[in-house]
Amino acid sequence: MFTRAYLRASAADQDANRARDQLKAFAAERGLKVAAWYAENESGATLARPELFRLLADCAPGDILLVEQVDRLSRLTAGDWEKLKAEIAARHIRVVALDLPTSWMMTTANGDEFTGRMFDAINNLMLDMLAAMGRKDYEDRRRRQAQGQAKAKAEGRYRGRKEDTKRNAGIATMLADGNPWNAIQDVTGCSRATIAKIAKRAKAAA
Repeated sequence: MFTRAYLRASAADQDANRARDQLKAFAAERGLKVAAWYAENESGATLARPELFRLLADCAPGDILLVEQVDRLSRLTAGDWEKLKAEIAARHIRVVALDLPTSWMMTTANGDEFTGRMFDAINNLMLDMLAAMGRKDYEDRRRRQAQGQAKAKAEGRYRGRKEDTKRNAGIATMLADGNPWNAIQDVTGCSRATIAKIAKRAKAAA
């Protein structure tokens, strides 16, 4: 049984590795050693997360997927959350989240079959609840942002986010040189959505 830790931040200017020490301490308290770390700057509201799916592909049955909070794993719609859960279940991966105490018993071998199945059911129910709360929080924040922008536009105060032209020019150069997107993300810390936008812009200008 290996423990694989997943770290995520939404924005390029956020530190995806912020919770690394906290996860390391949690694992050490339970006699676990994190075998591999997977970090990325992607929205939890999308399934397009290369590092998460690389983690899932690396897992063997019984491995632990360790996260700081369930919303690091999912701010997905109900349909996409079901797809991700199905992938996790098919690979027989144990999800352990620091904000979900019912999942902590997954770090040890289950006792009898009945007890194990009971805790699995409880844990899955709590996972669903926290995933739904994560999605609601995401939608609430998006709605408040849209309302704030609409008000600022109406008052003539909205200017939008200033583009990082120097960084984006560097990304365009790396794309032109044939660098893979994952390598560009590692160097710049930007999201795949940003790379896609710049790639599309470059293609249109060609």
